[in-house]
Amino acid sequence: MPDARQDVASRGDKISEPLWPADDSSRAPKSDDAVAGSLIGSHGTTRDATWVVSWHDGPMAAPMHRETDADFATRLAIETGRILVGLRQQMFANGANQWDVKAAGDAAAQAFLEAELHTHRPDDAVLSEEEGQTDERRFHSDRVWIIDPLDGTREFSEPGREDWAVHVALWENGTFGAAAVSLPAIRAVFATNPAPSVPTVKRERPRLITSRNRAPYSAVLVAEGLDVDAVRLGSAGAKAMALLMGHADIYVHDGGMYQWDTAAPAAVAMAAGLHASRLDGSPLVYNNRDPWLPDFIVCRPELADPVLTAIWG
Repeated sequence: MPDARQDVASRGDKISEPLWPADDSSRAPKSDDAVAGSLIGSHGTTRDATWVVSWHDGPMAAPMHRETDADFATRLAIETGRILVGLRQQMFANGANQWDVKAAGDAAAQAFLEAELHTHRPDDAVLSEEEGQTDERRFHSDRVWIIDPLDGTREFSEPGREDWAVHVALWENGTFGAAAVSLPAIRAVFATNPAPSVPTVKRERPRLITSRNRAPYSAVLVAEGLDVDAVRLGSAGAKAMALLMGHADIYVHDGGMYQWDTAAPAAVAMAAGLHASRLDGSPLVYNNRDPWLPDFIVCRPELADPVLTAIWG
């Protein structure tokens, strides 16, 4: 594979052109914000679809009995999202700047998740974006919660954007024990149990989803090799869940990610029957000492071989 650091813009690839809309009936370009809205936020079936676990608007009291790990992950993703939605609305109403919104969101989400994990899973280790590697128990534990309290902080701080997420995953004895990803702005949560059912979608060409601010070189190779339509979206969780909702077919990334960026999205995607792997097709392995996990593929299973061939030849 050529050097992924190569300047993508110099290749003139289609990803750097104006974005295509989510609606295949038109090929007219759309703005980034319009694509984000059409891709995940404006579909009337999104909030009630059978592949979305029931969303709760009010506080969810922890049950008296011990929750299953799957139920616990789902509740944490929903409750954290509910807190973030309320905080965001209040801060925007008070005229807070984006930097303050980002900082407050990260802090509030981390505080809630930290308290819940300490109360209900005190013996489990935690790997979190906000805590980094401070919980060294994870190096010797069979159970590690890998969380991203607010994935897509930039999008969270921008009024009207819906492409931000909460990630909660349990890595247990070398595999995923449970996971959930919530998209709070559209009141949706996706979990490993019950696993989502990915809708059947017919398109003229595959749809590739990639980063808002840059096109990874691997995405360029896939775009050129498979003649895809390409759209941009923020948040790794939002991009991966767009595949589960049938709004995209391929998500590839290289050049910078951490374990908390992809753990929950990968777990939910694989539970739903999608392909998820490293860029070279090797399995995703979590709870390594170095939290850096720079590349990621999620796609429909029938596209896995074509995607890998487009990248590696």
